[in-house]
Amino acid sequence: MPDFPERADDAEVLSETVSKLEKPKLYKVLLHNDDFTTMDFVVFILSHVFARSEAESITIMLKVHNEGVGVAGIYPYEIATMKADKTTNLARSREFPLLCTIEEE
Repeated sequence: MPDFPERADDAEVLSETVSKLEKPKLYKVLLHNDDFTTMDFVVFILSHVFARSEAESITIMLKVHNEGVGVAGIYPYEIATMKADKTTNLARSREFPLLCTIEEE
């Protein structure tokens, strides 16, 4: 059986580093009540932008109407800002002053 000489670089072994991935911070997308945006439009926004069912959309819309603010959804930052921007753009295109903001959960 042949005897192989030990190479100099065999003594150096790279160890693997284990990095733990953290879940991204979540942000609430909030709809704010105003006197001009129609309830039907808020239900439309909730069902089309936030993919809510009709029943969920009506429930959230009534919360916005009665309490002044309601949570449309909770998402990572990039998705929350995209949905808030889309909501604002749709509202402005139909000349509604609907305010949509995000805040950290």
